[in-house]
Amino acid sequence: MADCVFCRIAQGEIPANKVYEDQSVICFLDANPASKGHTLVVTKSHYENFTTVPKDLLSHAIQVAQMVSQACLAQLGATGVNVVTNVGRAAGQSVMHFHLHVIPRYEDDGLGQLFTETLSLPSDQLLLLADSIRQGM
Repeated sequence: MADCVFCRIAQGEIPANKVYEDQSVICFLDANPASKGHTLVVTKSHYENFTTVPKDLLSHAIQVAQMVSQACLAQLGATGVNVVTNVGRAAGQSVMHFHLHVIPRYEDDGLGQLFTETLSLPSDQLLLLADSIRQGM
């Protein structure tokens, strides 16, 4: 897509600090990193988000994210890694092209935990939620 920044990076029209590339994905450092080594794993083909990527390509992207994560742990001194994808603006997706964030974590890096707020729901509501999700699958 001509107006998609990740498509343009994948096509070599916009420079990026590449970490890895193959025929299906490109990995590059995030321009606005959350931590040292924050890398994006991006499909070269345009898919809006995680829910629309074909399963075989999604599997490949996860495998590459694992490889990037292992490299961050081995080479950057990271002591943990978050692998995250956002679906839709409500979840924080700012570029509407599927990508995985590989965010190296360091002791006392100040980023905090991903889920600091949790819901306390009654068991009957949990049963309804589980049923609703099952129906959608």
